[in-house]
Amino acid sequence: MKKEDTGKSKFVYLRIAGIIEQHILDNTWRTGDKLPSLRTICSDYGVSQNTALSAYYHLESKMLIETRPQSGYYVRFAGTKTPQLPGISSPSTIASFGMSDRLVSKVYDNLGEGGHLPLALATPANELLPIAKLNKGLLLATRELQGSGVAYDKAEGNERLRRQIARRAFAMECSLSHHDIITTSGCLNALSYCLMSVTEKGDTVAMESPVSFGMLQLAEALGLKVLELPTDPGSGVDLNAFEGALKNEKVKASLLISNFNNPLGSCMPDENKRAAVQLAEKYNIPLVENDISGDVYFEQHRPKSCKTYDRSGIVLWCGSVSKTLAPGYRVGWVAPGKFKETILKMKLYHSISGTSITQETIAGFLESGRYESHLRKLRHTLHGNMLRYSGAIADYFPEGTKASRPQGGSVLWVELPAHIDTVDLYEKALTRNISFAPGKIFTLQNQYQSCMRLNYGLLWNEQTEAQLKALGELAKQ
Repeated sequence: MKKEDTGKSKFVYLRIAGIIEQHILDNTWRTGDKLPSLRTICSDYGVSQNTALSAYYHLESKMLIETRPQSGYYVRFAGTKTPQLPGISSPSTIASFGMSDRLVSKVYDNLGEGGHLPLALATPANELLPIAKLNKGLLLATRELQGSGVAYDKAEGNERLRRQIARRAFAMECSLSHHDIITTSGCLNALSYCLMSVTEKGDTVAMESPVSFGMLQLAEALGLKVLELPTDPGSGVDLNAFEGALKNEKVKASLLISNFNNPLGSCMPDENKRAAVQLAEKYNIPLVENDISGDVYFEQHRPKSCKTYDRSGIVLWCGSVSKTLAPGYRVGWVAPGKFKETILKMKLYHSISGTSITQETIAGFLESGRYESHLRKLRHTLHGNMLRYSGAIADYFPEGTKASRPQGGSVLWVELPAHIDTVDLYEKALTRNISFAPGKIFTLQNQYQSCMRLNYGLLWNEQTEAQLKALGELAKQ
């Protein structure tokens, strides 16, 4: 054993760790940058791998760096440059549809504007998607499908795709077969079928707050009332409030984003998911689960879903590739549990079948293993982006700005000082070709006026950083 690995190794690893830490604090290595490999450390400093590992372990314990499986070590962020977390939300029971309809429409209208930094979106940029491989898959699908994909598919959807979805559910310890799954035209379509199947006009649905404006608009279109529940930016919906809603309110269904909530980025711990399912079973109230971002996790393993703990069929699990692979393909699915026959009828009444050509293409992409390879790269990019955005917010936004710390997904919830109205800020940002989603559209109540949702699913470059800086300067004004 080398001499440095005996009595002096601990001083050697601390010296190496100190050099790296200083480079991080000096911004030589910035948030999200990849650090030298263990082999490089060993070669440059003449130390053993154990000593190099000890240096990185020491930096990890100080929350300065992090390891990413099969990738290496990366700069996380300095604690002094991390925005404080927003507090748990506290919505009231008073809601009013129509408060933000015009604003939502304007945000949608500006999504495709050329030259805008699309911070309002909640999908990865085209540059992060394997478009060329998907195009090849489309050509292959036209050759393999009967009638080149122009014929109606089964009401349940493409069997090859449903088998792949069932296999992927194994990663979250969920036992599903292809018979348990129905394909849909995206996740919102799946949620629509679910709500139409378990509620009637005038019923109340319990949701997290803040919550995706698409889900709020869906509830409005179906004539449903929404009960907004307190939600923690780290752990998700408050379970005491959730039980109180199921027990005391005339709630007919709940709709939760269990993994990487949009817009908070929160992820319900496994024990909370289990408890939520138990409460749904206890009060016999369907739990519709939006798990569209569950595959975009930054930890080592995919988080479980509420469906993992469902033994009675009370959970309707919805997903899609819209946030990970092909937003425009509109390929989604639902595992509706005991509501399968009702959902199947609903799909038949509204669409007969799905789009066979895009479902076949996605099925082939999943089957080949290309999807998992793509996800590894996407997770790596999005994690680095999230850390860079956090650093930019700490550097450029007004003092006192708070931001969520999602462990997956592609959106960040930002809470500016209370005197700043993000609707006014949005109008000013548009003049600078910057588009974000004001907090007001994520609620039916008079709240979140100083909040915004930012999409970090973009290419990180000098232009992106410059426009985040410009947005921060506008906020300071």
